[in-house]
Amino acid sequence: MGFHLPHIRRALFAANHAPSKVVDVAKGYFAVYVGEKMKRIVIPVSYLNQPSFRELLSQVEEEFGYNHPMGGLTIPCSEKAFQHITSCLNGI
Repeated sequence: MGFHLPHIRRALFAANHAPSKVVDVAKGYFAVYVGEKMKRIVIPVSYLNQPSFRELLSQVEEEFGYNHPMGGLTIPCSEKAFQHITSCLNGI
């Protein structure tokens, strides 16, 4: 059940298999890079079920694609904007 986001899956696969010195992400979570300083934020995979988060990812894909230098999923919005989006998702 659920929906399939092939571009997201590829980005997550690349992020999980790219050489990195960062700590592994717990099962059920994934890391994204946000803001000018590319802050690494670990978020629940359940966010992928939220329409507002999927819309954000669609906008990111449309404008920037998913080939990012950090090896993971980069969301080019401010940290403050991303925190606002995720705080709304936490309240659901």
